[in-house]
Amino acid sequence: MGKYIVIYHADADAVAGMQSMAPEQMQEGMKAWGAWGEKIGSALVDFGTPLAGGRKVTPTGSSPSNKEVTGYSILEADSIEAAEELLKGHPHLAWAAGCEIEVHEALAVPGM
Repeated sequence: MGKYIVIYHADADAVAGMQSMAPEQMQEGMKAWGAWGEKIGSALVDFGTPLAGGRKVTPTGSSPSNKEVTGYSILEADSIEAAEELLKGHPHLAWAAGCEIEVHEALAVPGM
């Protein structure tokens, strides 16, 4: 079994819309996420959290990130294809136009 990092992307308009929601609306919207988590069960290693305020750090300094990363989760699956299967019908994809999900395999670092 491998671990897979799931990265959620959404544009600034979608994020702004979420930030203007009442707490009850946010809680209602999270019900679909909870149902997805229950559906995939133990394959969801870390539900993750929303992310904001990303910074790009370089040898010469830092600047705001332009990657539109809005959150992450960590899955466990037999392959990247199996991880993709777990993401089918994910509520993030129905949240707003342009929402995307990336999935990356977390590789073991030799000697660590």
